[in-house]
Amino acid sequence: MSRYRSSSGQLQPEKIIRDAVVVAVVAALVWTFWPFRQVPTGSRGVRTQFGAIKGIESEGLVFVPPWQAVNLFSIRAEAAHIDKATGSTSDTQPVDTDLTVRYSILPDRVSEVYEKYSHNGDLSSYVQTATQEVFKAVTARYNAPDLIGKRAQVSNDILEGLRQKLEKYGAQVINIDMRNFAFSESYMKAINDKVTQEQLRLAAENKVKTVEAEQKQKVAVAEAEANALKAQADGEAYATIKAANAQAEALRVQNEALARSKEVLELRRIEVERTKGEKWNGQLPTNIYAGAPIPFFNPQKND
Repeated sequence: MSRYRSSSGQLQPEKIIRDAVVVAVVAALVWTFWPFRQVPTGSRGVRTQFGAIKGIESEGLVFVPPWQAVNLFSIRAEAAHIDKATGSTSDTQPVDTDLTVRYSILPDRVSEVYEKYSHNGDLSSYVQTATQEVFKAVTARYNAPDLIGKRAQVSNDILEGLRQKLEKYGAQVINIDMRNFAFSESYMKAINDKVTQEQLRLAAENKVKTVEAEQKQKVAVAEAEANALKAQADGEAYATIKAANAQAEALRVQNEALARSKEVLELRRIEVERTKGEKWNGQLPTNIYAGAPIPFFNPQKND
């Protein structure tokens, strides 16, 4: 502080002001002509000299001569919102929807985009216009039912159309989000009525199929029961026939044996008489009829 005092010890404010001005001027010059700039991640630095593009700088610290400038240019993903994109189907039904298109500038096209379309990478106005055109072109290739039923294909067609359209602006389309299609109230009512009729038709068909299935089941059960009864009857008849055949065969064999040998008949008669004799109680019959046998009489038997 001694340099700001006079020989008598008093402060000299003019020296203080002069030094302050000098420091401010030096700081301004250093700030103005500082040769280093920083390019953040997700950006490119467009280096210009008196308005002319001299180069594109990547992320990081870059050296810039005092006679040049660096303008930051975003290559990050941006979103463009398109409200009420309108079109018309092949069957002349008006349709609209809301879309969100996400895009980014191609890094190797930064210089071209900066020169022709945008100084900061914002192409939302171009994207909105291109989306409207593509939406009209795509919806005109579908009728209204297909536009709803083939929504995924429609979305893919719009995406491909936008990619081709925005490529000339140096942008790449990342993806699109498309809301539901909106038709006129009369057409939506007709669609709802058709859906209702289709649901009723399907319900009736399902009911008919259920009844047919139940009838087929009943027929199958009845056929199974009839087959079981038939099998049982066939088994019983077969058993009866087999028994009758066996009995007839036995009688046939017996008759043949009797016919071949009369001695068998005599033997049987003797066996019958013996059995009767063994069972006689010694009393003579009170009534004798012609041909009745007389039991053997033993005169030596005591009463």
